[in-house]
Amino acid sequence: MTEGDFMDLALDEARKAVGRTAPNPVVGAVVVKGGKVLAVGHHDKAGAPHAEVVALKRAGAKARGSTLYVTLEPCNHVGRTPPCTEAILAAGVKRVVAAVLDPNPAVRGGGLARLRRAGVRVEVGLGHGLAERLNQPWFHFVTTGLPYVTLKAAITADGKLATGSGDARWISSARSRELVQRLRDRVDAVLVGAGTVRADDPQLTARLRGSRSPLRVVLDGRLRSSAKARVYRPGHVVFSAVRPKAGDRRNVIVLAGKRGRLPLRQVLRRLGELGVVHLMVEGGAGVFTQFIERGLWDDLRLFVAPKLAGPGGLSWFQGRSAARMRNALRLGSFHVRPIPPDMLLRVERDGPPSL
Repeated sequence: MTEGDFMDLALDEARKAVGRTAPNPVVGAVVVKGGKVLAVGHHDKAGAPHAEVVALKRAGAKARGSTLYVTLEPCNHVGRTPPCTEAILAAGVKRVVAAVLDPNPAVRGGGLARLRRAGVRVEVGLGHGLAERLNQPWFHFVTTGLPYVTLKAAITADGKLATGSGDARWISSARSRELVQRLRDRVDAVLVGAGTVRADDPQLTARLRGSRSPLRVVLDGRLRSSAKARVYRPGHVVFSAVRPKAGDRRNVIVLAGKRGRLPLRQVLRRLGELGVVHLMVEGGAGVFTQFIERGLWDDLRLFVAPKLAGPGGLSWFQGRSAARMRNALRLGSFHVRPIPPDMLLRVERDGPPSL
């Protein structure tokens, strides 16, 4: 195996915990000695041992004189667990290969500097592209304090969320809906507006075997959705501009809003404080429009079905019309993935991230 293979193995370990570690990053580690893998490990959840500690414990005394491959710079501060740098030094590791530095300005480079001072050989950059991609939501979260926001919608080929009568079941195929279930399993929270709750009564849960459901978030500025809606089960939070009435069992966070319209940046800030690293917004059209027009999104995923709802259908984006094409709102570059009979269009936002 090559060094690249060892880092790929560490990345595979990290992927095992996507959607499980918030507010921490996903990290994988591999202990290698004499060209052979001694042990692997990944960070399982917040408060659990970090990837380096897991791998080194599994390697035991054989770790002395080894090389440690890790997908993110080892930490050098005390949090819910001790510093990984101390565990690396105690194990007698002679070389550490890290894919990327920790992007947190208060931490960046500190872990590797500690190892260098102790005489450990340190290298950075192997597998950095894949490692950055894997932790893209967390990198955004740790540098802005806001969740990484994915907008997700199922639309017809003419851009409709529903027919003129409001019917939307089902626009996309069973394969596409299964992928949405997998996406829910990989994010920390899903968000919809009160109109979607009233119209569709969604569960917003991940229902595939072995999956776990994210936090469900509802924007309901005036608390008009029924407290009996299916989304209002354990593991939800409602943002409102008014206080709930006595006896309302919904978990409501009240924010100051004008005419029942909530300040989205404050909503995202509060979700960040709750430890939400990756948020998926699932509708409806008014909510999508607000996030896009305010620049509070990071990537867009449109599941496009080969159907036409016609001019009376509900458009997924309801923002201001551009008089000239040169003034049209530019989103970014499309990445296309066929999901027969549908197609998934992914767009990463042009310009700087939301701050």
